[in-house]
Amino acid sequence: MAQNNYTRVATYVNKCFSRMRFALCLDIVNHCNINILSFHNEQDVNFIINIYSNSNQTALQFLSQNIVNLNNTIIMTGDFNIRDSNWDPNFHYHSIHTDDLFILANSLGLEFSPPTNPGPTRFVDNLQDSNSVIDLVFLSPNNLGFDHHILHPKIQKPSDHVPLTIEIGIKEINIDINIWTIGKDSKEEENFINSITKGIIILNTANINSKETLENAV
Repeated sequence: MAQNNYTRVATYVNKCFSRMRFALCLDIVNHCNINILSFHNEQDVNFIINIYSNSNQTALQFLSQNIVNLNNTIIMTGDFNIRDSNWDPNFHYHSIHTDDLFILANSLGLEFSPPTNPGPTRFVDNLQDSNSVIDLVFLSPNNLGFDHHILHPKIQKPSDHVPLTIEIGIKEINIDINIWTIGKDSKEEENFINSITKGIIILNTANINSKETLENAV
């Protein structure tokens, strides 16, 4: 399999949300670097889009050309590999790909949502390049999480991307289990994010070249 066909996106859904019937929508978009998940939200079916688009923007172009029936998208997020002055004050240029990204987001009823603590989302390990903002979030401007997600740069190592957290408002559903919550900005939240990050870091990704090998690693 060609290097550019390696899977670079994965989505984890906690089993406490099983009543919402999350599903990977390969019937809508079947692309190794795009995850579209559907879930039932009372009478509605909503979507989550997780995307990795390389420097040639192949995933963004593919999604723009193949997107259909996703008007109920809750969030689109991921590594878009687009440097632009719109979200990075240290970068003084406008990318030719930004317009395509905004057109796509607008078609889904979403807008760019900046974090509460702006800063780099990818850190480099050399002096020749600069840190950058390439991991982005797009939400409905009416969503309670709009403009309120948080970057966690202190726990990004050894990954070169920072984790982020975001609360997304959806309709209430009845789940017949007890759900423990973690306080925002608490020590428990930091420990939880650290635990998840470490678990992802130790995954053996050396031979991931298909959906099957990705599932085995996870």
